[in-house]
Amino acid sequence: MKLVIGYLYSDLMNIYGDTGNIIALTQRAKWRGIEVEVKHISIGDILKAGEVDLYFFGGGQDESQVLVAKDLQKKARVLKSEIERGVPLLSICGGYQLLGEFYQPYGLPSKDSKPHQGPKLPGINIFPIFTEASDQRMIGNIVIQTQFGKLVGFENHSGKTYLKKGTPLGLVLKGFGNNGKDQTEGSIYKNAIGCYMHGSLLPKNPILADWLIKKALEVKYNKKITLKKLDDSLESSAHTSAIQKFS
Repeated sequence: MKLVIGYLYSDLMNIYGDTGNIIALTQRAKWRGIEVEVKHISIGDILKAGEVDLYFFGGGQDESQVLVAKDLQKKARVLKSEIERGVPLLSICGGYQLLGEFYQPYGLPSKDSKPHQGPKLPGINIFPIFTEASDQRMIGNIVIQTQFGKLVGFENHSGKTYLKKGTPLGLVLKGFGNNGKDQTEGSIYKNAIGCYMHGSLLPKNPILADWLIKKALEVKYNKKITLKKLDDSLESSAHTSAIQKFS
């Protein structure tokens, strides 16, 4: 079997160790004898249906998001159709925001004035969310309860995200989550996940990494996939320790 991972805007959206998620997916697949190709997809590249089995979209600064938001509109039709047919996706922070309805950043401050709201960056409406910049920095370790069990990560964002409908990835046990108010974190639609959990997320939560790999292969090969069990004793110990320490 072969797994093709599409790394969206890896040159612009890769802060806070997000590339560690690609490393985790790649290694966990290879340990099982699965061939892996990482396809870097950025501004100007053509996205074609069926060429990618699993997408990853990391976080970035506002300046990068402005550039990416414009190009993402050109890829929206294919990306949305791929998500609809079940292709899994993991998006973090800025990537998560741009897959919603819109992100409202701050504009650049004028001399001797505070930052003001800048032009809305349109998203592509994969997740039923919208995000607005705030003057509150939400930073620190985060623990959430999800369908996968407890997940741990690290968040660092000032954007506040609100679900208009649908299902959050999980409920916050420790940290801020989507907006620091309603105890939700992230959004999940079909096999697509968006959240604020850096860390990197997948090395800390191998159960989620394996879920993404399994879903990707099942959609690609149109059959039930059982992944070979790995020795995750070290990962499990680190995961348990983080939960005990932070929640």
